[in-house]
Amino acid sequence: MEYRTIGSSDLSIAPLAFGGNVFGWTADKATSFKLLDAFLDTGFNLIDTADVYSRWVPGNEGGESETIIGQWLSARNNREKVVIATKLGAEMGPDKKGLSAAYVRQAVDASLQRLQTDYIDLYQTHFDDLDTSVEETLGALADLVKAGKVRVIGASNMEPDRLRQSLSVSAQQKYPAYQCLQPEYNLFSREHYETQYEPICQEYGLSVIPYSSLASGFLSGKYRSEADASKSPRGGGITKKYLNDRGYAILNALDAVSERYNATPAQVSLAWLIARPSITAPIVSASEVDQWQDLAKAAELSLDDDAIKTLTDASAY
Repeated sequence: MEYRTIGSSDLSIAPLAFGGNVFGWTADKATSFKLLDAFLDTGFNLIDTADVYSRWVPGNEGGESETIIGQWLSARNNREKVVIATKLGAEMGPDKKGLSAAYVRQAVDASLQRLQTDYIDLYQTHFDDLDTSVEETLGALADLVKAGKVRVIGASNMEPDRLRQSLSVSAQQKYPAYQCLQPEYNLFSREHYETQYEPICQEYGLSVIPYSSLASGFLSGKYRSEADASKSPRGGGITKKYLNDRGYAILNALDAVSERYNATPAQVSLAWLIARPSITAPIVSASEVDQWQDLAKAAELSLDDDAIKTLTDASAY
């Protein structure tokens, strides 16, 4: 399997990342352990989570995903085999959010404790904090790198001008710079990333680890009519957002390429992302082992130029 480097760092990752938002939500502890075992057994190594996962579940308070990952790392004694990426900044409770220096110090220690590790490989700002200067945030992140608590830093959900400003400040102040970006990006949602962020990532050599790689499941081909809205709790929103002329054109193209390669629409969708020059490793989630093993085959699927053009043209914006 082709491993890829995150930015100019020494972190090397396989071309698919596992999205840890399911841990403590749609996957309980036992299932999560099985998923993580299968993930590692298939040759992958980047696990993406966040301190806020999965706070949205009734009865949860946040940190459940990191806690399960930490328990798995301790049980398997395999910390050196995986690349752990987590995020900070989302609201964890009253006065527990943002990117101030004080909160960065508080948040990282809480994540380290839950993950049962001495260091985080990739620490990402989850959401920007416009009340805090980029200088303050980057200075605090630089202290974490210097202390050995964090190896590499990245950003997510940050406006292009603030991303550029952050990269400039890091260069001026000789702070560690963001080495990757985590944007929403998939065959359907292309325009915002490609017009606003891709040029910055290519200019600065940032890796890109996109979330929502399958457009909430739409690109799996599971939702093809309003009647399919009942297939999951989020089905109604999916059919409303994606079932239009462009959405149907994408599904038709996926069907054609899938048939040609004897693959699933989900595998083809991920293979298209992996083939994009600026993309390092799309994030995908699974709640069952066989579901993960099916998605993992996307990393072995090499689309030719004709297949890529078919998909790119059908999803043109």
